[in-house]
Amino acid sequence: MSADPLQRAAAPQRSTTSPSAGGPGTSAIEVRRSSRRRRTVSAYREGDRTIVLIPARMSEAEERRWVNVMLDKLATQESKRRLGDTELAERAERLSAQYFDGRARPTSVRWVTNQNTRWGSCTPAEGSIRLSHRLQGMPEYVVDYVLLHELAHLLVPGHGPRFWRLLEAYPRTERARGYLEGVVAADRLPHVPGARGE
Repeated sequence: MSADPLQRAAAPQRSTTSPSAGGPGTSAIEVRRSSRRRRTVSAYREGDRTIVLIPARMSEAEERRWVNVMLDKLATQESKRRLGDTELAERAERLSAQYFDGRARPTSVRWVTNQNTRWGSCTPAEGSIRLSHRLQGMPEYVVDYVLLHELAHLLVPGHGPRFWRLLEAYPRTERARGYLEGVVAADRLPHVPGARGE
């Protein structure tokens, strides 16, 4: 996904910039079209922007499709850089500041390997948050959603309307929930012998 330096240096035929589909708090997307680029599409982060390089001949519909594909690929790559407990705690602090005005202040945030039926858990009385190791390797926005979900429990213990209103601030809540529901559904599918070369 790293961009070809020659392609980056070439002046784009057309460049469009739009806010990320993720909404406020996520990076802007800049699409650069190049007549020298024939078939390949690539993307990279540049500060708070995501640059997507595409061939000039692509239609607007193809551009939209490829932008989504490349955003997902970048998110997957970034999430594969495994976060340790310290980085996870720092991330929780940033998310609390960004979405909850810093009001959710956990005393500890860590990965655990004993949560196989939950993605995360929170003990508000202790201020502790635990995330299942099964989230490691999932897209960044999914991990952020689970962290925010548990941070919200520091402010509102139950799952009532007030709790869900807090999570509405995160623009990728529905997408992350859909992703996690898909993972759960896939786990429930019957195992088919011989599938995937088994």
